[in-house]
Amino acid sequence: MTMAIDRPEKLSGLTGGQGITRMVGVGTASSADVFTQDRLLELLEIEDPRIRSVFLNSAIDTRHLTLPPEGPGGVRVAEPQGDLLDKHKKLAVEMGGQALQACLKSIGASLSDVRHLCCVTSTGFLTPGLSALIIRDLGLDPHTSRSDIVGMGCNAGLNALGVVSGWSAAHPGDLAIVLCAEACSAAYALDGTMRTAVVNSLFGDGAAALALVNGEWEGNGDGTTEIAPVGPRILKFASYIITDALDAMRYDWDRDQDRFSFFLDPQIPYVVGAHAEIVIDRLLAGTGLRRSDIGHWLVHSGGKKVIDAVVVNLGLSRHDVRHTVGVLRDYGNVSSGSFLFSYERLLEERIAEPGDYGVLMTMGPGSQIEMALIQW
Repeated sequence: MTMAIDRPEKLSGLTGGQGITRMVGVGTASSADVFTQDRLLELLEIEDPRIRSVFLNSAIDTRHLTLPPEGPGGVRVAEPQGDLLDKHKKLAVEMGGQALQACLKSIGASLSDVRHLCCVTSTGFLTPGLSALIIRDLGLDPHTSRSDIVGMGCNAGLNALGVVSGWSAAHPGDLAIVLCAEACSAAYALDGTMRTAVVNSLFGDGAAALALVNGEWEGNGDGTTEIAPVGPRILKFASYIITDALDAMRYDWDRDQDRFSFFLDPQIPYVVGAHAEIVIDRLLAGTGLRRSDIGHWLVHSGGKKVIDAVVVNLGLSRHDVRHTVGVLRDYGNVSSGSFLFSYERLLEERIAEPGDYGVLMTMGPGSQIEMALIQW
């Protein structure tokens, strides 16, 4: 006897969508101390005009950072790698917990509703992983399944979204969380070189949590029943690794400094921009959509030159990347969670309407470009 098996429609037309995973809530958090670029130059006693120019022409006004303690004479001294790892652990757990609870609050959920937690971080290494620490410290159900994505860098939020979308498809009705927690203060190296100046001028501390559910979610963690707000459906992903630029963005061991140090090739914004068109074409292939059909663009706040390169190569307007630019201005590059900071701002505008399409775009080490197509 042969049984008929219902299969989901192909993406063509992008209609229907029962059981497709949705993004139903978001929350963000940052470390406590906020600094302007001018104030950082003063505190770090940076006098080199070339380095000062990098800070002051970054399109960044403020960032959340946890600076090294003051040494003799009030000078900020570089921290050994062990102290940086401790800083990463403390900040990632604190910010991650705050972002997670803010996300749950946005949909009327409680910690006991979480069934899967995927944590993303690249600013430190932890075993058994940030997810285990969050589950223990916040008191999540010990039956909560977990996953950790480590070391993939700024693009990793969308890598996690792809993984957890698959988990959600296998667990309809269960609440899953993607949590990006990046303690970029734990990746600082103060050595006065241009290499570290580029990094030190750009990155900030931040965490962002995204709630996902396949179908309808009914949360009853506080004794009530809530139906999660209708959020955009996740329709399709596209990835591209620029293997010729494998070493253009990396976080590796600096033997001179005796610690890990992040490296950004000055040409990487133009390399990423030049390849963005390849990925968007693949993302929209077979959907019947054109770029002009995309109403909302949520691009990683990788830096002024990165944003400009993407705008030029994809033919976007400044309005399209207003949230990307705003997040860079107010937080700097918060690595894997940056696009979720922009998504939160889009939701606060309340302008997305049913049927609208959006594109999420991240980029990072690899060099890697990730995109996702969503629809409200």
